[in-house]
Amino acid sequence: MSEHFDELETRSIEARERDLFTRLPGYLQSAKTSVAGWGERFADIDCLSITSRGALASIPVLRKPELMQAQKNSPPFGGFANPSMLDGSRLFMSPGPVWEPQAPGLDPWMAARSYYAAGIRKGDLVHNALSYHMTPGGFILDEGARALGARIFPGGIGNTEMQVEAAAFIKPDAYAGTPDYLKTILDKADEMGRDLSSIKRGVVSGGALFPSMRDEYRSRGVNVMQAYATADLGVIAYESAFEEAVLPGMVCNENLIVEIVRPGTNDPVSAGEVGELVVTNFNEAYPLIRFGTGDLSAILDEPSPCGRTNMRIKGWMGRADQRTKIKGMFVDPKQVDEVVKACPSIRAARLVVARQGGTDVMTFQFTAEQRDVDLTDIAAKLTMICKLKGEVEQVSSLPNDGLVIEDQRDYSK
Repeated sequence: MSEHFDELETRSIEARERDLFTRLPGYLQSAKTSVAGWGERFADIDCLSITSRGALASIPVLRKPELMQAQKNSPPFGGFANPSMLDGSRLFMSPGPVWEPQAPGLDPWMAARSYYAAGIRKGDLVHNALSYHMTPGGFILDEGARALGARIFPGGIGNTEMQVEAAAFIKPDAYAGTPDYLKTILDKADEMGRDLSSIKRGVVSGGALFPSMRDEYRSRGVNVMQAYATADLGVIAYESAFEEAVLPGMVCNENLIVEIVRPGTNDPVSAGEVGELVVTNFNEAYPLIRFGTGDLSAILDEPSPCGRTNMRIKGWMGRADQRTKIKGMFVDPKQVDEVVKACPSIRAARLVVARQGGTDVMTFQFTAEQRDVDLTDIAAKLTMICKLKGEVEQVSSLPNDGLVIEDQRDYSK
């Protein structure tokens, strides 16, 4: 059986670049004429002249705050989707909020390759424990597995005991979901005396797979690999293996143009230099051209031993802004500000993110004039606005360092 999903993964670097930049000018011109937002943005750009990475770099990066403002002005997609291609599709709301459409066709978020690289094959049964509620995460992994020919149990999140009972009964071959929740399910199975040893592989996304967590899963007989995905673009890159060892970094997905730019600018940086990950897709229904993810990464400038020839990146290395992923959900500094404004007694605040017992935890720290502040009320507003539960702690002072969200997680362990 082939170690690669198709021949695209092993073509020469020159052939891939030639293919991408032959298709790009017509794609840009189509977006300009068919999608109002791109028509306005490309008014002074000769799309047919964009035939190289250097020419592509002349197009300004579209960053998420700009997209969010456009969506506010022209709901739901800000004029950046092609409405003629969205009949019969789903639309999703991610934290921010940011609205995303589901493009038509098989595997619209391009997740199948990440499953294949993780050793999952046609006929395998995947227990998908990523949320299907409001955000596209569950559907991203669902559609990718089905495109591969695997079968899916749509477990979603929560109801852990029921998920354990289901998995013990149907005996899935693989797990898909956030890195943390696999441990939750396995621990609950041990507590309940249920056998989940059928799960041998995993594809995880929506959070960091810490080395210690990967080692724990391996000790429990589960080989887990990461897919780096966003709600807007789908799977951007994924881990691969060679001779059973998971390789450093991630292989970029096919049919994407990936760049690393200096944060806050439009300028690509050299291989190895950390910068913001910027992606151009070829999605006619939802064109994203030089879309700034807000995530930091760097290019690994050597070929992968697995035989895949596409660009490799180091993976997720933090945020170019302070927007932070917690338990698979992004929390934006603007949401922290909303909590502050909803609680008149608060003078200043920050959200502190840490790890506790292998799980993400967040603490809303705040200062106030009085001591008898209703912590329960603040916690309820925090959950309502951020869609995540957290601790609330009143402190005497906060550092004057400009941080609204402080990420204390150590990504090296």
